[in-house]
Amino acid sequence: MKNINLPISIDEAQKIILESVKPLTDEGISIMESANRVLYEDIVASTMIPPRDNSAMDGYAVIAADTKGATETSPVKLQVIAEIRAGGLLDGKEVLKGTAIRIMTGAPLPKSADSVIPFEDAEEEAGYIRIFNETVKYSNCRFAGEDIKKGDKVLEKGDRLRSADVGILASLNYQTIKVYKQPTVSIISTGDELAEIGEEVQMGQIRNSNAYSLYSEVKKYSGLPDYLGIVKDTLKDTREMFLKAMKSDVIISTGGVSMGKYDFVKEIYSDLNIETKFEWIKVKPGRPCTFGVKENKLFFGLPGNPVSTLTSFLQFVRPALLRLMGAKRIRKPVLNAILEEDLKKQPGKAFLLRGHFSIRNNEFYVSTTGNQNSSVLRSMSRANCLIVIPENTSEVKAGEKVAIQLIDHDEI
Repeated sequence: MKNINLPISIDEAQKIILESVKPLTDEGISIMESANRVLYEDIVASTMIPPRDNSAMDGYAVIAADTKGATETSPVKLQVIAEIRAGGLLDGKEVLKGTAIRIMTGAPLPKSADSVIPFEDAEEEAGYIRIFNETVKYSNCRFAGEDIKKGDKVLEKGDRLRSADVGILASLNYQTIKVYKQPTVSIISTGDELAEIGEEVQMGQIRNSNAYSLYSEVKKYSGLPDYLGIVKDTLKDTREMFLKAMKSDVIISTGGVSMGKYDFVKEIYSDLNIETKFEWIKVKPGRPCTFGVKENKLFFGLPGNPVSTLTSFLQFVRPALLRLMGAKRIRKPVLNAILEEDLKKQPGKAFLLRGHFSIRNNEFYVSTTGNQNSSVLRSMSRANCLIVIPENTSEVKAGEKVAIQLIDHDEI
């Protein structure tokens, strides 16, 4: 049996968490509300996009061969015999040799036309146009099925929907779709040292920030957060708060997971028959981090320091929320960047340092954002990545490449 008191690696912790997640069931929603939600069904095209050949420009539909030899000094002259508006009908209109049809962007291509001359590349006068450059077949034309063919699987179950995906759904005439339900998430802050927003901060207290950072992160990843408030450092109060929180799919608490006399979270896990999977992770910040499961509910006991809370959320809670929603791709992108300063650390723990990357001469460069103390939230606010220093590495020199995990980007 695994000793939960022994610290484990980040990868081990993530594996344990993801193996413990059972995805939620589905619900039907309007595509207007579907951004960032995860599809519960494959989307197969029942029609072509675009549905018919059409013009990609405002201009003149022509036969490309009719423009052969056109130059600035010897333009080709064609008769304009009709006009087709966007949304208009062909009504039998056909381009004949030596003629052109005025056409608007998106309008159906008339019969025999195989190219569109933009208005700016021609001059029209008295029912004729002069063309000053040869064109080639299929210039400025869009063809039926060019984007999507009937029967194409355009989106897959487990895809998180981006704006372009929602546009595709609209193009295919979907009004509603099946998506995974959003996980409900209870957020608990622990500690007598915490003062709520609007309260007077007493001697020895600090303002509670963790709950608000977590609430924002849960919403960002399409969870449904419910902040339950600050629980005082008593076993009775902590137990009552956890019982209240267990209405949710995910319970996140901050603080109370270390070795202090008034750290009751681990005791509550035992008292409520929550199966603890691990208690320590070989990482800084965020070493004391507890994860447990009971009846498909997930319990995350995150450390209390603000940066530890956020980095632990990104590494462990975020993947669980996405997996609950059935997402296939859940990892943050990791890139290599050139380090701009020397970094040292003790081996035995992976370090996740707050960093800011930039791109110069097609290379990624990264430096830390200042004070790396786990209580300094400002350096997290300035960060757009985490610099990952592996467990057994003790020093990295400026100019060497390091792995960086992007904070504000997702592999979706």
